[in-house]
Amino acid sequence: MSPDTHRATAAAILPLVGGPDNITSVAHCMTRLRIGLRDRALVQDESLKALPAVLGVVDDDTYQIVLGPGAVARVTPEFEALVEEGRAGEPRAAEPPRPVTAAGLADRGAALREARKARNATPLKLFLRRVANIFVPLIPALIGCGIIAGLAGVLTNLGWLPTLVPALAAIASGFMSLIAVFVGYNTAKEFGGTAILGGAVAAIIVFPGVAKIEAFGEHLSPGQGGVLGALAAAYLAVRVERLCRRWVPEALDALVTPTLTVLVAGLATLFGLMFLAGEVSAAIGAFATWLLAHGGAFAGLVLGGLFLPLVMLGLHQALIPIHTTLIEQNGYTVLLPILAMAGAGQVGAAIAVYVRLPRNRSLRTTIRSALPAGFLGVGEPLIYGVSLPLGRPFVTACVGGAAGGAFVGLFNQLGVAFGSTAIGPSGWALFPLLHGGSGMGPTLAIYGGGLAVGYLVGFLATYFFGFTRQMLADLDTDPDPEPTSTTEPAKQPALT
Repeated sequence: MSPDTHRATAAAILPLVGGPDNITSVAHCMTRLRIGLRDRALVQDESLKALPAVLGVVDDDTYQIVLGPGAVARVTPEFEALVEEGRAGEPRAAEPPRPVTAAGLADRGAALREARKARNATPLKLFLRRVANIFVPLIPALIGCGIIAGLAGVLTNLGWLPTLVPALAAIASGFMSLIAVFVGYNTAKEFGGTAILGGAVAAIIVFPGVAKIEAFGEHLSPGQGGVLGALAAAYLAVRVERLCRRWVPEALDALVTPTLTVLVAGLATLFGLMFLAGEVSAAIGAFATWLLAHGGAFAGLVLGGLFLPLVMLGLHQALIPIHTTLIEQNGYTVLLPILAMAGAGQVGAAIAVYVRLPRNRSLRTTIRSALPAGFLGVGEPLIYGVSLPLGRPFVTACVGGAAGGAFVGLFNQLGVAFGSTAIGPSGWALFPLLHGGSGMGPTLAIYGGGLAVGYLVGFLATYFFGFTRQMLADLDTDPDPEPTSTTEPAKQPALT
């Protein structure tokens, strides 16, 4: 897509979310444009979902518009620029004509999402989503450094370019050695504190001089507690800063508040949080290793089967701190290849839907456009556009993910442990990031076998159990035989 296309997409979205004056914040993750709104009532949900570039919407603590990988990173800057132009009184691009689409399944999917969201908007889950927002901006660096680390490992094993390998290792390791600082910075920013103070407190964790400090009868080690310690330290700094803002006189605020914030939170970090977070981090690593070593097949079945619902609810990002902790400890996270099997089940289910509904041109077009992203592990287009609105195929996709997860988990149980050196990619995109102690050959073969099992079981489960007779009768028709003139919505299928 050209830059003009990305700007046109941004220009089409802006008036449908209430215009520039209704926007309070703009950000994006790997697939979603995340917008803070002043007045939610000004958003035109159905018109947004009708835009060709929009794969779905999620109404959460921020309003999230699913644009897909790659596209969202290019549309977001254009959207921000249009917001600024609008606030400055500069002319904006005219809204393009509203396209005509088959909206039946999308409407049903939106209703399901709203019902599930209402049931799941608990304080704990909202807090977990805020924690996820801390780590999402770090994913691009994790991906880039992970791939570079993998390249360095390949060159080392092959004995090629020995003078380049140390440089690649330094590039790959630099970010990870200071990731606690970035986590602290984002934590303070997310929870309403001064971001740089959060980073300053978290920097204590990676400072080499902490090795001279004793807490709970043991000398601390640089990096102890990792990202969990950094998150806790920065959150404490936010609480201390808020107390200072409330009680410190304005004339002394610039001097006293940052000093007390760093001092109090820093001492608590050195003499408590680093040790406690280190124990929690060690427990997470030990539990993950034990779980897959003793119950790998069953654990993989459960994790692979339940991951799609987490993605649907946006809660999958709450696992990022756990993945990051495992990468800090072991160099890779053993959980991600298993969770990636959920995407394989989704792909298999979508292909079965494509085969079972040969007359439904609209839905088959949606599947063809979303499958490439699905093979690369981005499941949201297929979830929101295909399986979730249909109901049963969403369940059968989870069955495929469970089968693939059980396959990968079984080999972990048999001693062939491996994982991903970074988080973010999935599906085929995860191959360059795989690492294990049994060599690249077995690692790639097992992961590829898991994907194949997920595809096959997801396809078979959906083909044979994904539809009732009434669903096939309602869906296996062309809902838009004359797309240039039809404006009526598609008939709602009977979902049972």
